[in-house]
Amino acid sequence: MTLNVGDTAPDFTLPDQNGNPVALSELRGNPVVLYFYPKANTPGCTTQACGVRDHQADYAGFGARVLGVSPDPVKPIANFVAKQQLNFTLLSDEQHAVAEAYGVWVQKSMYGRTYMGNERTTFVIDADGKIKEIFRKVKPAEHDALVLGALSRP
Repeated sequence: MTLNVGDTAPDFTLPDQNGNPVALSELRGNPVVLYFYPKANTPGCTTQACGVRDHQADYAGFGARVLGVSPDPVKPIANFVAKQQLNFTLLSDEQHAVAEAYGVWVQKSMYGRTYMGNERTTFVIDADGKIKEIFRKVKPAEHDALVLGALSRP
């Protein structure tokens, strides 16, 4: 499935780092930054998560809620949050149903091995639940500048 700017963001409910359910539909009324990352505690994902942590006041200034999604179980995500002192919500998509709904569960390859995983992609969703911007294969160090730029545009 391929989502495009202007589409309604597919609703979902996933457990957060504490095992509590988070439903996208319950966040309507404010923008949501939904970013998919491959795996907690890996270099690129740590760079991206720490960037969001360090720019949390900027996201809050736009009224935006940031949600990071990976196929990791809740416990490794909780450890990642604690280790990096993250100040936003990470979600566990172990069955990768949400990644599939957003079209980011893809075949990848590394060192000659192919496997399925999350493609690093960010969706900026407006207060009405519509996709405002999509950043595919985003570089972790550039993530915040791109997303905050999108949030600043009407």
